[in-house]
Amino acid sequence: MSDVPSPGSPQPAEVPAAGRARSGRGRAAGVLVLAAAATGACALPTWLSTRASTVLGAEEAVRASGGTAAPSLVAAALVLLAATGAVALVGRFGRWVVAATVALAGALVVGAAVAVLQDPVAALLPVVTERTGVERVVGTVEVSVWPWVAVAVGVLDVLAAVWLARSSASWSTSRRHESARATTADRPIPGRDDERDQWDALSRGDDPT
Repeated sequence: MSDVPSPGSPQPAEVPAAGRARSGRGRAAGVLVLAAAATGACALPTWLSTRASTVLGAEEAVRASGGTAAPSLVAAALVLLAATGAVALVGRFGRWVVAATVALAGALVVGAAVAVLQDPVAALLPVVTERTGVERVVGTVEVSVWPWVAVAVGVLDVLAAVWLARSSASWSTSRRHESARATTADRPIPGRDDERDQWDALSRGDDPT
């Protein structure tokens, strides 16, 4: 005997579609977690270093981490982390907002790193002033490889936003099937319709038997 799906039961094509939507959101969350971790990791190592003279004439080594030289890296990492939680909740329009936010975070990382590479002295000056009391960088500022790594990470963040915008097109599939299931569940039950017809017949004075 063949199996006949009962009214209101999900059709075979609906379950895989909903599963793909859930797995797609899971992959997107995983990608954003990695992006946030990579962006935050770039803020930890030393980006700039120099030797500066204090007000007493002594020399002191001064170093600035990525989070100090480019504070916007920490903000971008937090934005990416917030976007990770948002992908589980947003709908068709919200996915574009999340993708745009991720792209802006990546652009912020690239811009901050490029600004440090273009003028490392200006980026290190606040740290030198705080440590030595002298508002001047006398020695040569050494730039590590980490600003370049941050540029690459920022570009990857932007590419992740483009991937998110394209792959999230299937997320709305699950909502369409949920709507279809709700419509099927609202269909009248045949037995209940028979009882209503009998009551209607009695109200008209007819004998339904």
